[in-house]
Amino acid sequence: MTRMPAVADRFYPADPERLCRQVEQLMPMVAEEEKQSALAVVMPHAGYVYSGATAGATLGRVRVPETVLILGPNHHGRGQALALGSEDWQMPIGTVPIDRPLAEAILHSSALIVADEEAHRLEHSLEVQLPFLQLAQPRVRMVPLVVSQLSYDDCRQVARELAVAIGSLRRSVLLVASTDMSHYESRQQASRKDQLAIERLLAMDAQGLYATVLGQRISMCGIMPTTIALLTAMELGARRTELVRYTDSGEASGDTSQVVGYAGLIIS
Repeated sequence: MTRMPAVADRFYPADPERLCRQVEQLMPMVAEEEKQSALAVVMPHAGYVYSGATAGATLGRVRVPETVLILGPNHHGRGQALALGSEDWQMPIGTVPIDRPLAEAILHSSALIVADEEAHRLEHSLEVQLPFLQLAQPRVRMVPLVVSQLSYDDCRQVARELAVAIGSLRRSVLLVASTDMSHYESRQQASRKDQLAIERLLAMDAQGLYATVLGQRISMCGIMPTTIALLTAMELGARRTELVRYTDSGEASGDTSQVVGYAGLIIS
């Protein structure tokens, strides 16, 4: 079985040539020797006209290995709370295969993550990252993980389990945390709230990030996958987080009365 695109021609072009051209325009050309190694990136997942420049600027800075683990929120409420996909994904540019050794290692290591395709059927938060990853690394393989609401303790347990699975492979894996920031607030309000969350990310304070987003009612849809990715990266030796770009939908639409915030960060 193969998962087919759910949001092609809505969030990004379905035509392969148009899609490649758009991603190439959004992702800056950086010589491979000038790219930095990273354990994780945080990238937005809206339509490319809104968040594509932030996603491209972020991923364009890092050296993308052949295996990526993409974690995104569950917008539809379908399937399991921690749903790992095991089907290859058909995309306009070509098929992205599952990294089966990593998927199997995760399922073996984790008491909480289960194999479940239903959560992935309509979910866009992982899908929109793939064209960027395909152009950055033509041999890319992935493991997709959709994450619903979790306690901080569960996030920490999942991070430890993922770190064990990744460590068992003895090869590079890039974590991709897919999230947008504040939703449908004024630019002033969204920027103020999002800065609180970004400060915790820059401080490598996963528990503070989780508590700040929930306590300040920041509508950051991917808080659970971002918390897990930060904790996992720290388990694997990450020491710093860098903000590449922060913007909002008003930059494209011109409407700053109700925006969605977008942040791109590199964890290394």
